Amino acid sequence: MQAFSYKCPNCTADLTFSADEQTFNCQYCLSSFTEAEMAEIAAKKAEQTAERPKEEAKTDEQFEKETGVYLCESCSAEIMADDNTAATFCYYCHNPVILKGRVSGEYRPSAVLPFQLSREKAVEAFRNFCKKRWFLPSDFTSSAQEEKIVGLYVPFWVTDCDVAAEMDAIGRKERSWVSGDTRYTEHYEYALVRKADVVLEGLPADGASHVDDTLMEALEPFDYSQTKPFAMQYLSGFIAEKYDVDTAGVFPRIQKRAVQASDQLLRSSMSGYNSVSVTRADIKVQKTDWKYMLLPVWFMTYKYQDKMYEFAVNGQSGKFVGTPPLSRTKHLLATAGIGLAAAILTGLVVMLL
Repeated sequence: MQAFSYKCPNCTADLTFSADEQTFNCQYCLSSFTEAEMAEIAAKKAEQTAERPKEEAKTDEQFEKETGVYLCESCSAEIMADDNTAATFCYYCHNPVILKGRVSGEYRPSAVLPFQLSREKAVEAFRNFCKKRWFLPSDFTSSAQEEKIVGLYVPFWVTDCDVAAEMDAIGRKERSWVSGDTRYTEHYEYALVRKADVVLEGLPADGASHVDDTLMEALEPFDYSQTKPFAMQYLSGFIAEKYDVDTAGVFPRIQKRAVQASDQLLRSSMSGYNSVSVTRADIKVQKTDWKYMLLPVWFMTYKYQDKMYEFAVNGQSGKFVGTPPLSRTKHLLATAGIGLAAAILTGLVVMLL
């Protein structure tokens, strides 16, 4: 009972007790629970824990025995690899890493989306990306840089959300016509009211602080129908980041995406008007169901002029994302060349005249 009295059942953030209302309130998802409701939730949780299959507990123990945690002393990243990995390097800064120990069973994912894109295909996607850009640093397209492309399982919290959404708006329509020399215009205003219970499935948020959140969002979508129950063999030949951002930490990102999606859904139902002005919107995430899984990413970093650039390839679809570095030398030479060519052309025109 005590353990669950201070955690929100919806988003797992800390609850605070309101002396005035005599309720437990969540500042993240705005949920509110009475003491009786918290007691009921705790009882159900204890019942689920008691009914947990012994096979699942054994899997946690096996995961702990067969998974090593490697620590990068340079950037503090913690990397998981299977028991057959003797040595590896940090996928982020490329420094050698040392075996730190074992990872506890609580970090065992419930599911994994296996790599469906080979390393050769990932390198091909990188090369195609480079072909379209003229001002990349020379060593960025070198074989040494290609060797830094790493198969990484990124820890993701994939969330199903129940959202209560309400929206009031004013829809405007206009009708114009001409009679004789006069143009007439009629204006109509309609009160629009929308109320919906929205169910959003599979909203992802990465749980690794070392990986750029915007980069991971750009990699979407992933096809979750291809996920498998987690098994150690999927880590063979790859590495995995150990999550260091829990559900409470990623909830603000999930909440923002859920609210935006629900807002767009309600607005899309207000078509057929010349203009729509929203006067009130009340959108709240009321319930979340979390799944911890590993998603496949071919990952690469490149340091240029004291700035780290990150690139990623969706290990399922092959989608490539990243912001390329700009070689100032190549850019200046190209600009100077264009200027020189323009000057020569201008001189030829003057001579011809």
